[in-house]
Amino acid sequence: MTLIAVTIAGSDSGGGAGIQADLKTFSALGIYGASVITALTAQNTMGVSAIHDVPSDFVTAQMDSIFSDLSIDAVKIGMLSRTDIISAVAAGLDKWTPRWVVLDPVMVATSGDRLIRDDAISAIVSSLFPRVTLVTPNLAEAAALLGEPAADNDRTIQKQGEALLSMGARAVLMKGGHGSGSESIDFLVTPSGTERFRAQRISTPNTHGTGCTLSSAIAAELAKGCSLRDAVETAKIYVTQALSASSTLMIGHGSGPVHHFHAFWK
Repeated sequence: MTLIAVTIAGSDSGGGAGIQADLKTFSALGIYGASVITALTAQNTMGVSAIHDVPSDFVTAQMDSIFSDLSIDAVKIGMLSRTDIISAVAAGLDKWTPRWVVLDPVMVATSGDRLIRDDAISAIVSSLFPRVTLVTPNLAEAAALLGEPAADNDRTIQKQGEALLSMGARAVLMKGGHGSGSESIDFLVTPSGTERFRAQRISTPNTHGTGCTLSSAIAAELAKGCSLRDAVETAKIYVTQALSASSTLMIGHGSGPVHHFHAFWK
């Protein structure tokens, strides 16, 4: 049986994030990847120069085409920049009812370029939170979703995760990659409590696509039948290794990508 995951996200022409990072991650972890493209970006390691949104009816057409033919084991959702696209994705989830859905609420690229309109933030909460398995915001994204300053200590990180849980999410992974300290600590907040996942913080400028990679790795592990807790743990190890190996890639002049295929390339 071939396990299949689908990414619903924007395309990164530079190949480091978005659809491209998701498909690389699925493949590296032994999962067949399909895609629904929500936006095209003119992007490289230096930044985003243009965004072209895909019409919402075409997003629907892509979802219907894939789900009507392929047996989807997990879904990863990334960049959704407009409310009509968010509504189309929500309707598609209701129609096809995938078991596992991981939502990465992408708002700002690694370069600092904004990828979402203001009115889409509330739509993500109201339309998608109740329909997904896990939401994976970084500290800045969690703050934007809550309308609060970014958390700067463990207590506030956990408190904001619990607040997102109360807004309809079933589980929240508060990512600590943009924090400080020698360790990168992620907080998995669920109705039954909070668990911390620790890893050494890797000193590298090549962090482009880390959020996309982590969320798609979690989706890949869920597709394999892992529990949510084990999927998060395994995915974090994979991303840490991909970050550690990123210096072996020479890509662009800015923030380069992680090395998705570190276990295979020599």
